[in-house]
Amino acid sequence: MWILLGIIVAIAVFALMAYNRLVALRQRVDQAFADIDVQLKQRHDLIPNLIETVKGYAAHERGTLDDVIKARNAAMSAHGAGQVAAAENMLSGALGKLIALSEAYPDLKANANFQQLQSELSDIENKIAASRRFFNNAVQEYNTGIQQMPAALFAAPLGFTHKDYFDLGETRTQIEQVPQVKF
Repeated sequence: MWILLGIIVAIAVFALMAYNRLVALRQRVDQAFADIDVQLKQRHDLIPNLIETVKGYAAHERGTLDDVIKARNAAMSAHGAGQVAAAENMLSGALGKLIALSEAYPDLKANANFQQLQSELSDIENKIAASRRFFNNAVQEYNTGIQQMPAALFAAPLGFTHKDYFDLGETRTQIEQVPQVKF
């Protein structure tokens, strides 16, 4: 009787420890995504200033400017890791085209306002990249945790489901293309 009770207590203690570990991993994933969200908000706030600065020099490049604004709006309204990743990747491509415009306008390239905004954008892009790496690492640890035995036996019934990576996915080829400026 005591042996059976000891085994039941040991299983219960182990299950509680595994559950708490999975909760901690899930919280780490959520916190990592929130960190990305903070960086993306800063990026979204910076874009209108960048657009206004470029407008003064490249008014006839309306299509590129409109693309950046549309991509920003789509990124701001996206929800969930998959939608946010896709929208932000489209925004990155549009921003690449916008930055390429500076090469065609020497006065714009030399403008102190533009240089400061471009520097801030570059800094934010680096922070976003670091946050994405941290998020993807947290997702990898979480997904591994819910798939390892014995946690895999009770992870799904307790609501621990697979999380998606913050990945370029299908838009990778679009993002990796060098932007072309045409007049």
